[in-house]
Amino acid sequence: MNCLGIESTSHTFSVSIVTSKGNILSLQSSQYQTKTGGIVPIESAKHHREIRNRLLEEALKEAKLEIKNIDLISIATGPGLAPCLITGLELAKELNKKYNIPVIGVNHLISHLEIGKLLTKAKNPVYILATGANTQIISLEGNKYRILGECLTIGLGNALDKFGRELNLGFPAGPKIEELAKKGKYIELPYVVKAMDVEFSGIITKAIQLYKQGKSKEDLSYSLQETLFSMLVEVSERALAFTHKNELLLIGGVAANKRLSEMFEIMCKERNCKFKVVPIKYSGDQAAQIAWLGILQQKNKLKDASSLDFNPNWRIDDIKVDWI
Repeated sequence: MNCLGIESTSHTFSVSIVTSKGNILSLQSSQYQTKTGGIVPIESAKHHREIRNRLLEEALKEAKLEIKNIDLISIATGPGLAPCLITGLELAKELNKKYNIPVIGVNHLISHLEIGKLLTKAKNPVYILATGANTQIISLEGNKYRILGECLTIGLGNALDKFGRELNLGFPAGPKIEELAKKGKYIELPYVVKAMDVEFSGIITKAIQLYKQGKSKEDLSYSLQETLFSMLVEVSERALAFTHKNELLLIGGVAANKRLSEMFEIMCKERNCKFKVVPIKYSGDQAAQIAWLGILQQKNKLKDASSLDFNPNWRIDDIKVDWI
């Protein structure tokens, strides 16, 4: 089976073709970016519409396939930004109508978990999902992915982007903050862990205040990383103790941050726990994860394409995991 995946939940439009054996035949992506400010959903959606057909053609060309060789279309229908979600859904419905290819809608966050397992060979880990809008500690318990802890207001990636906007770093700001942090030293910031949950918003507000008071962007970038990442490591270690698991898998766009991985590696080594991180190419939003989850779920989740809709607030613990 060849599955065509379409990702359009936020800043990235991506098309990928993956086989039922887990072979990624192609992956074509384009990210909406700005020189200043953050993501503007309407502008991101405009970007997606402008490049989606070209990415589809390039993904088929890379895979050395034609559209007639596609057996299934998998589309991320949530969570995400509504204007962006619509652009992917439009393309999926258009292809279904024109070529009569079955379509399945999948949860974007769960697709991060499943592509992580596929590529790292993790069996039953505690997941650390660190994306722009979401920061969650997750474990498969029973027949659902359970959220053991999460951010209370703003996700880790968005928190860094919010600080980056104040520094005029553009979008995405995370990689630029990581570079600035290499030249900084520690300044004390609030540390807010509430049971298994973390709170980043107030810390970002404090960092912005200090920046306006003249503290250097290098010192604040370093301090933000050390503080926010330490909070996440703390609750992750607690989750490992609670679940009695010996694998930790870091996924999501912020997984590309080398300092975050280093801190998790130290903690896991001390606990005699295996630490795995999704390859950088697949850590951010991309369509290979969407295609792979579509393959896993296709046996009992296919719907008429006309009835498919998007859900910007779709949580992973709303879904029964019946494909494992």
